Amino acid sequence: MILYKTNEEVELMQISALLVSDTLAEVAKILKPGITTLQIDKVANEFILDNGAVPSFYNYNGFPFHIITSVNDVVVHGFPTKDELKDGDIISVDVGTIKNGFHGDHAYTFIIGEVSAAVLNLVKTTKESLFLGIKEAVVGKRIGDIGAAIQSHNEKQGYGVVRDLVGHGLGKEMHEDPQVPNYGRKGTGLLLKENLVMAIEPMINMGKKDVFLDEDGWTIRTADGSPSVHFEHDVCVKKGEALILSDYAPIEAAEKQNSNLNTSYYSI
Repeated sequence: MILYKTNEEVELMQISALLVSDTLAEVAKILKPGITTLQIDKVANEFILDNGAVPSFYNYNGFPFHIITSVNDVVVHGFPTKDELKDGDIISVDVGTIKNGFHGDHAYTFIIGEVSAAVLNLVKTTKESLFLGIKEAVVGKRIGDIGAAIQSHNEKQGYGVVRDLVGHGLGKEMHEDPQVPNYGRKGTGLLLKENLVMAIEPMINMGKKDVFLDEDGWTIRTADGSPSVHFEHDVCVKKGEALILSDYAPIEAAEKQNSNLNTSYYSI
């Protein structure tokens, strides 16, 4: 069942979404070689609690951490650990918050230090594809238009578009209808109507699209060990132009201020 939001509910959802953005900005400030993802989890959790919200992911279907940290070949659902990040790592940080009864949920991929030109292009292309998908999230378009835009942009570069995991509706529940695949055919799928709120989230592999579930029952890795990148925004369907409820601006500002993070793909 599709749950369309009132304008007032959309405003409440934006508060939750922007708190996720601010949390990711706090993460961007502290990322460096030598920090553990468990330390990042602690900082993010404290920031969320200090801002009058609770983490969406903690104990969600038994997930034992407050945020998701997916490093290198981990596509999504990576556990924070005692392992230290190192120069050359890429890390997707996925954060959810519950405030005013509504969820915010989005993700950003960071680059620690020096990486190959191929990895830079993967990050750049995946991020670009998110915004190409968002352009299709308007009244009168269809779910397939979003997926087709994301798929086409990434497959032109030879990247694998993950099929096993998709975006989703968002609201009082973290996962609502509809599913929002990152692949599809134009003009197919659900007709988009005003005030449908979705998490659009391309998950793109440098190699093949295939993935597997790790022994912990949560962590999803690329089957061929290639790097994977994940970007996600919370988006409300509107007439003419989608409303992005989350905001990458504070994340990007913090990223650019942190000399440990590589933002050279911005100028490619």
